[in-house]
Amino acid sequence: MTSIFRTAMGADFERLHPELRRRFSVGLTSGEACTGRGVMDRIWHGRGYVKPFLALGGTRNILVPRAGRDVPFTIENVPYADTFGRETVTFVRTFQLPGRSRRFDAQMVLGPKSDRILDYLGTHQHLASGLHFHAEPDGSLLIRSGEHRFREGPVDVRVPELIGGEAEVRESFDESTARFRIQVRVVNRNFGPLFGYEGWFRASYEDIRARGVRPGLRPVREEARA
Repeated sequence: MTSIFRTAMGADFERLHPELRRRFSVGLTSGEACTGRGVMDRIWHGRGYVKPFLALGGTRNILVPRAGRDVPFTIENVPYADTFGRETVTFVRTFQLPGRSRRFDAQMVLGPKSDRILDYLGTHQHLASGLHFHAEPDGSLLIRSGEHRFREGPVDVRVPELIGGEAEVRESFDESTARFRIQVRVVNRNFGPLFGYEGWFRASYEDIRARGVRPGLRPVREEARA
């Protein structure tokens, strides 16, 4: 077995910078978890009318309802087997904003055809999206989201483009500073940019058998539908 990200990317995985290859090799096979600590140079929002949506999402750790600059940042990538036996890697991002920290939670599993990653968002995994990973010519990683689906009980519907957002993530490694750089943008086709952040972090690795999955890192509810 190998990491879910290497499986989804296939041969393209080998084109990533070596530090990115190690970071996205975390999993049950490697036995490693990764923690990134750094600073987001800025967290930004689109026009005023997006704020109610961001505030609503913030109640379930989806997106971040406050903007800011020079915000201390942590990302926790910890592998575990979920309730349904699927290898899962957490992408729990914590932003230490003045007065109150905010989280943006995601749990990633391998899609049923092993050609994409499923991204379950928030504390209750109500939103899910397929992610496509691509290695860029300079060894950086580009991630783009596909359609979003909302799931709750028997409800399973596609989020309309009118209110949905397309996410684009660019992650690279700067050898001159030994830091990872990240840039995230969420854009609505009709209303333009909705939310994003950009900055840097340094990564450390731990043995998952010694670390375990700390309380509060897993979602409250897990979704079986792919």
